[in-house]
Amino acid sequence: MNATTSSNRDGIALLVIDVQTALFERATPLYKADDLLRNITMLIGRAREANVPVFYVQHANNSLLSEGSAGWQLHPQLQAIPPDGLIHKRHGSAFEETPLKGILDARNVGTVVIAADAHSNYHKQAAKLIAEWNQTLQEAGATVLPTAEVSFR
Repeated sequence: MNATTSSNRDGIALLVIDVQTALFERATPLYKADDLLRNITMLIGRAREANVPVFYVQHANNSLLSEGSAGWQLHPQLQAIPPDGLIHKRHGSAFEETPLKGILDARNVGTVVIAADAHSNYHKQAAKLIAEWNQTLQEAGATVLPTAEVSFR
């Protein structure tokens, strides 16, 4: 789990990024997909219990994730409910050309929680790549924790 903190804001939010149906239906299976979904749903439950806002970010492109298509929808195990937020993006970053930064600023959010042991990929060396990405995040100043250790209180 990664949290980035800004010293002048005390709010926290959970970002669930690109957990869309089509990504679980590819010919090459997503590495540890069941663990991924279990960890994400656990984080969502904890965030809701603590009244922490949850934002779902959906990527759109002109192929696999065509906006509005069945594959573009959030994975069926994830159900956004009010007051959860939905952010639609067309770039790799959840902040590029989206209202996310403004929404977080308006809520005084200085810490965002994103998934570390709840992110994945399709590569045959997925575990190694995930570990490398988590290390890169730590080196950039993020706190990386397993889902089991994340508390929103």
